[in-house]
Amino acid sequence: MTKIENELQYQITLKRVEELMLNLPEDTPAEDPRMVELTLLGNLVADYDEEHYPIGKPSLISVIKLRMYEMGLNQASLSKLLGINPARISEFLSGSREPTLPQARSISQKLNIDPAIVLGV
Repeated sequence: MTKIENELQYQITLKRVEELMLNLPEDTPAEDPRMVELTLLGNLVADYDEEHYPIGKPSLISVIKLRMYEMGLNQASLSKLLGINPARISEFLSGSREPTLPQARSISQKLNIDPAIVLGV
């Protein structure tokens, strides 16, 4: 098999991958036939996942909210940290306004967010 063709094949292959993962010891050598099988089937599952269940790029809003949660920030403290007016922060989080380039730079640097996400590229 060079490619998983349908959902039934995917489910069967995924079940076999899970069985192998649960039953192989961590120190199983790469040359072990079961490890070779796991690697090959895992690649097939990953290819099918990418094609049929793609994960989209995260939005700036979702990443900012995640960072706020991770850093224990509310909108007021985020405003202070970034040096951006609280009303602007609210507009960013509602999606009604995009940050300016200097604001985007501050968001990227102070929240450690990839510039590509901040710039939407």
